[in-house]
Amino acid sequence: MQKTGLVLEGGAMRGLFTSGVIDVMLEHHIKYDGMIGVSAGAAFGCNYKSLQIGRALRYCKRFAKEPRFCSLRSFLTTGDFFGGKFCYHTLPEKLDVFDTQAFAENPMEFTIVSTDIHTGKPVYHLCSEINYDAYEWIRASSSMPLASRIVTVDHIAMLDGGISDSIPLEYFENAGYKRNVVVLTQPEHYVKSPNSMMPLIKLKYRKYPKLIEAMQNRHIVYNQQVKYVAKAETEQRAFVIRPSETLPIRHMTHDPELMQKVYDMGRETALKALPQLLEFLK
Repeated sequence: MQKTGLVLEGGAMRGLFTSGVIDVMLEHHIKYDGMIGVSAGAAFGCNYKSLQIGRALRYCKRFAKEPRFCSLRSFLTTGDFFGGKFCYHTLPEKLDVFDTQAFAENPMEFTIVSTDIHTGKPVYHLCSEINYDAYEWIRASSSMPLASRIVTVDHIAMLDGGISDSIPLEYFENAGYKRNVVVLTQPEHYVKSPNSMMPLIKLKYRKYPKLIEAMQNRHIVYNQQVKYVAKAETEQRAFVIRPSETLPIRHMTHDPELMQKVYDMGRETALKALPQLLEFLK
């Protein structure tokens, strides 16, 4: 039997669309052999393995205006717009507790994608249990350039996985997952443009030329990956769920109603696609 996989793109708060999609999948008891998440796809997607429906939306809305969650104050005092300690340790350990036992007992494999700042290449980490280092892997995957500190885990210095592998469908296929569901956070025909912040990126990360090169080429790689996904979709080895229009949210927001709206768009899209999705997986 072919192994089934779930591939989750990032996109910061656009990831709430993904949260809506995967909550519908959880409600319909859809299981995968493996899941791979990039950036917000990892940070929100981990709730799929822990079976916690609604958790991502709940804590985003609850802490939408909490400075330690996401704010300029957090950036100026810690170096992270999304507070590293608060978001990836205090919140899941104390405030909206992550179900580490359910995560460990779920046999679905979970891979987190980050970018090695020294090589500019993706790092793929298989996460089987949740502990301090696992939270740090998720933080590394979600650490947007300029907006976050570099994260070091297992002696690897890393930033956002989207820099090097935004949509890791090809990687997952090569890893043995031959039938994949891909959740994107950009609409069909979206084309990424060159990064307008490159002058500042070159200045800040001048010690890491391979990282600069990866970021300079990111739009080219991303657009190639979108074409790869479209080809896989045409050849019916991938089922793609994407928003029908550009999501009305930026990377960051403090508006709980907007968070709910984007989440609901994900739910509606998933419910509409559900019959075809179940047929694909069958």
